[in-house]
Amino acid sequence: MAQVNILIVEDDKKLNDGIRLALKDTGDQFYQSMMLKEAEQILKNCRIDLVLLDVNLPDGNGIDFIREIRKTSTVPIILISVNNMEIDIVTGLEAGANDYITKPFSLMVLRARAAVQLRDKSAADCGHIRIDEYDFDFDNMKFFKAGIPVELSKTEQRLLRILCENRGATVKRGALIDYVWHGDTEFVEEHALTVTVKRLRDKLGDNSNQPGYIRTVYGIGYTWAVKG
Repeated sequence: MAQVNILIVEDDKKLNDGIRLALKDTGDQFYQSMMLKEAEQILKNCRIDLVLLDVNLPDGNGIDFIREIRKTSTVPIILISVNNMEIDIVTGLEAGANDYITKPFSLMVLRARAAVQLRDKSAADCGHIRIDEYDFDFDNMKFFKAGIPVELSKTEQRLLRILCENRGATVKRGALIDYVWHGDTEFVEEHALTVTVKRLRDKLGDNSNQPGYIRTVYGIGYTWAVKG
């Protein structure tokens, strides 16, 4: 099994160390940071499998940091905050966090939530993703809804994969076009992405008028919605 690398970004040193001790059976290598600038360098230079991120840090806001991370990475992120208002939780999840836990919290609960994110990431790395009634095996190009096969074109498969791997985060139109059409955007028609999204929704049975999964973020791009 590959080494698991966990980054803890928390400016309370006692809590930072407590999280590391709580997760010692989950991770193999821990990177601890109390500043966003240092955390940014760690993410650039190291392969990180899970980030535990405080919202309020001395040199910035964790939610803004998530938005920057999501421009280039799908690494699982658990947001840690003293803010327990519903709007704060929703804001964090919409920014791209995979989970949200409020202080004070049980270290046992945190360990369980970290294990879930690492398990999901492991499955995604293997190219096999299960979401509700969907079962997507990208490596073998087999896709099912409620056990019934769904036939997808190569373009639809690439679009589905990038949305699923970034579920909960908004992927910009430009990034989707570059990924789906391999950067060969010169020959991509203006509405090609819109048409491909509609076809994918139709094949997955995701109502185009009120999609439950592939949702449009107007003026920005698309997201595979994470349901509460």
